[in-house]
Parts: sequence; C-alpha cells; structure tokens
Amino acid sequence: MEEAAKTEPNDPNAVCLATATPGGAPSARMVLLKDVDARGFVFYTNLESRKGGELAANPQAAMCFHWKTLQRSVRVEGPVEPVSAEEADAYYASRARGSRIGAWASRQSRPLEGRFALEKAVAEYTLKFGVGEIPRPAFWSGFRLVPRRIEFWRDMPFRLHERRVFHRSGDVWGLEMLYP
Repeated sequence: MEEAAKTEPNDPNAVCLATATPGGAPSARMVLLKDVDARGFVFYTNLESRKGGELAANPQAAMCFHWKTLQRSVRVEGPVEPVSAEEADAYYASRARGSRIGAWASRQSRPLEGRFALEKAVAEYTLKFGVGEIPRPAFWSGFRLVPRRIEFWRDMPFRLHERRVFHRSGDVWGLEMLYP
C-alpha cells in the first residue's frame, strides 16, 4: 500500500470488492479501502446499499487490488464483520462535510428519478444540519474483511509471474507458491 501510494496517480486505495447475491451470483464494484491493520481490511458504505444487503445475507467477500504502475496485484478473501460504532463514528467525523451530507442524501443503490432529486436531498440535509454537527446516520457504517487467504501477484518476464499465497488457519499463516 505504501509503494502504491507513492506511484499510483489516483486512488491507490481503490479495490474491487466482490460479494454474492442471495442467489449466489457474483457482484463486484470498486470501493476505497479506508484502513488496513492486523485485524483486516476496512471499507465504509450505506448499509442499505446493494453491497450492504449482500454482506448482511452472506458475510463473505473478496478484494482485488491492482496497481498498474507497480505491476502488482493483491487478492484477499475471507469473512466480513461490522466495524465498531466507535470506528465508524471516528471515520465518519474525518470525512469532508459535503461527504457527510451526501451520506444522508443518497439512497445508495436505489433507483434515482433524476439528478434534481439527489440535489434536492443534498439541499434539504444541508439546511437541516446548518453549520452544526452532522451525526453519522444509523444506516451508514463499515465492514472489515478478515483475511483467510491473501495472494500476492507480481509481473515477471515471459508471463512467468510470481504468485505467493498466504493461508490463515487460526492465528497461523502458511505460505505456498503457485504456478503463474
């Protein structure tokens, strides 16, 4: 991540998040990773969005980072758990004021009659909160993907790429190499 932050021109924390519909169909979209630590990979969303509903029904996900300038990618798979209210509050408070208003105004993933409806909702919430604090909506929070499998891929000459896979069993990580 640190290398990508130095070389990627835009959003080095952008990651493709894959979930599954209740019927088992894959569902993928780009999100921005907001934290990574020993516990996992954290992103935030409207809990009533398509991804929020899919994660509520099946709390398993996969992520794929691709950094073209580094010629590397990382795949992560595992269960997903909600972040604590304290974590969600702290991240929400760090967002730009317009983004906090947007969280209230957007009925994420639902049909939009037209751009005017969204702009009207933004205006209404801007007026409602004035210059005061903007609390985190109950329908907005985050998830942590707890890694069980992480694959590091590196481009190599003649398409003989390097692939290293770490598997977690309890608190122990194992490593294996894969053919390209």
